[in-house]
Amino acid sequence: MNDYIQRHTSLSELGIWEKRKQNNALISFTLELTARCNNNCRHCYINLPEGDKQAIAAELPFEKIKDIADQAVAMGAVWCLITGGEPLLRPDFEEIYLYLKRQGLLVSVFTNATLIRDRHVELFRQYPPRDLEVTVYGITKSVYGKVTRRPDLFDAFKEGLNRLLDNQIPVNLKGVFMKANVAAFEAIGDFCRRHSARPFRFDPLLHLRFDGDESKNREIRAQRLDGETIAALEASDAGRLAAMQDHCDKLILPDRVIGDEHYLFSCGAGISDFVVSYDGWFRLCSSLWHPDCIYDLKTGNLKEALAVFVPEIRAMTSTNPDYLNHCETCSLVNLCLWCPAHCYLETGCMDISCDHFCDVAKSRAALLNPDS
Repeated sequence: MNDYIQRHTSLSELGIWEKRKQNNALISFTLELTARCNNNCRHCYINLPEGDKQAIAAELPFEKIKDIADQAVAMGAVWCLITGGEPLLRPDFEEIYLYLKRQGLLVSVFTNATLIRDRHVELFRQYPPRDLEVTVYGITKSVYGKVTRRPDLFDAFKEGLNRLLDNQIPVNLKGVFMKANVAAFEAIGDFCRRHSARPFRFDPLLHLRFDGDESKNREIRAQRLDGETIAALEASDAGRLAAMQDHCDKLILPDRVIGDEHYLFSCGAGISDFVVSYDGWFRLCSSLWHPDCIYDLKTGNLKEALAVFVPEIRAMTSTNPDYLNHCETCSLVNLCLWCPAHCYLETGCMDISCDHFCDVAKSRAALLNPDS
């Protein structure tokens, strides 16, 4: 979440965010309104079928969402991200969105755009979101269908996106790349640059399922790009490559100093933001699903979660030699983006090395330091 703030913060807002972060103040939170989606993307770590009755029954009711939002605002939150699944599947999406806006929150929305109707356009015109972000899986029916397994929704995607663009609703377009659509990388990038004022952003890393569904995890693994391909994509994007090169001294740390505590969490997760799952579980970040690291907001409250639960999680340490002798001391850890959350999704534990992450890190390092 902090990374997202940095990518989407204007200069006029920067002082506000930085001041609050320095004071460890609550800045933002994410609401996953549903785990359901009308697409069925091969790579998705969260999607459940659109009509999944169990998922629908488990979704937080509007009143509970209002309660969580009220608690967050009272504790200083100024920004909320609405996501899913596909959040527009919620019949009360517009009510939720308006409530958050009327609480004074900056509100961002992630959507696949297939369900955008005129009423949503009017809503966003009257009450503009801070960001409206759409992932472009393909710009042809064939490629779109290879990723989403819903080629029949390609026209709905185009119509929804055009509704937004034709009505001058600012849209951020991004890409997610895998074997199913990597051949269309340049075409998708060109499309996104033409239709969005934001720099083209893309994610070549696929994370495993939050629910541990092994059949779907096998497909995610099969769709992953290898480290060399990921590095080549990043090298082909001038802006991304320049940013990596500019921060090379921070991404590669040959003299990394490790303390004696061996804390698992060295990131900012849970310090100034949090995530609420569709069924009411508080998490420090969107990827953290370890059963010891989730807190039930249906029976608890946000104050206890932030003041008591988060410090307990951030105090977790490791005694696993594999982690201590590899990931903790690795100079390339910032290039593989290893973290205990992703490690748990990958392996079932939070402190072990992961071959896929290592492959990506080494390939990125070779890109940044070709002579090393």
